[in-house]
Amino acid sequence: MKFQKSDRTADALASRQAEMLIEALPWIKAATGKTVVIKYGGAAMKNKQLRDDIVSDIVLMKLVGLNPILVHGGGPAIYEMCEALDMPVNFKHGMRVTDEATMEIVKMVLLGKVNQELVDAINTHGHLAVGLSGADARIIKATQLDPELGRVGVVSSIDTTLIEDLIADDYIPVVATVASGEDGGAYNVNADLAAGSIAAAIGAQKIIFLTDVDGLYKDFEDKNTLISQMTLSEAEDLVASDTLSKGMIPKITACTEALSAGVGRAHILNGTSPHSILLEIFTDRGIGTMVTNDEERADPDFEEFPITNLASKIAAEEDSEE
Repeated sequence: MKFQKSDRTADALASRQAEMLIEALPWIKAATGKTVVIKYGGAAMKNKQLRDDIVSDIVLMKLVGLNPILVHGGGPAIYEMCEALDMPVNFKHGMRVTDEATMEIVKMVLLGKVNQELVDAINTHGHLAVGLSGADARIIKATQLDPELGRVGVVSSIDTTLIEDLIADDYIPVVATVASGEDGGAYNVNADLAAGSIAAAIGAQKIIFLTDVDGLYKDFEDKNTLISQMTLSEAEDLVASDTLSKGMIPKITACTEALSAGVGRAHILNGTSPHSILLEIFTDRGIGTMVTNDEERADPDFEEFPITNLASKIAAEEDSEE
């Protein structure tokens, strides 16, 4: 036997939660069936609680009908493993020199540790994620960036066949950015640029870069200069101006390349802020920095990824109401 509690606080909280779901409904309907590439890295990768929060957001995206693709690197974890093994870490031109021995560490850390941990975290919510290397089915092909840097590569092509097959089977692809080299070896490629290339190749509607700052600042020392929105041409001008911080250069470059190829929007969000992905996708608050392309899509052959059965039903219902 149960009796009604006199304290109505719980009822008020439940009512507000229901209101929030109703408020999100238009955004959920608009997003259902869309493909979103999420590049994961930075401080959020080091903190287990932050990682679990991000994973929960991605799982929710999947459950309401989106097609998330998670792309990750793992620089800090690679550095820690090199230190643990007393392997020297050398840099040239601000980039890590990756010889053959270091490349083996990169593969061990990205594929055997970081990728597996992300897949395991997602799969605590169900059999949802499949871990991939960019070398699997030669998803990411790369050429050498600079002989002085060793096995550091630059993306030369993307084959989305395997990713598309996994999405069609309702899985979440989790892609580590180890690429298949044109020379038959493996290359470590920048995860921001790899994510941008994947988003462009698969026809994603959004690409989201999770970092440990609130977005792009005109002057990083002045926190009042956060740029909330800019166009593709403005982003291209920033890249050409040589005023971006080292960490932002690949992100903004990836944004411009993805948008030029037809991706709808690019977002730079703070992955250490709770549920930043959900706030950006399912509310009108808008956080971080958004880059948009107001012009016609640059690629005339660009096609959106086929929508899911649920999205098809929603689209059919909306068509019938017109």
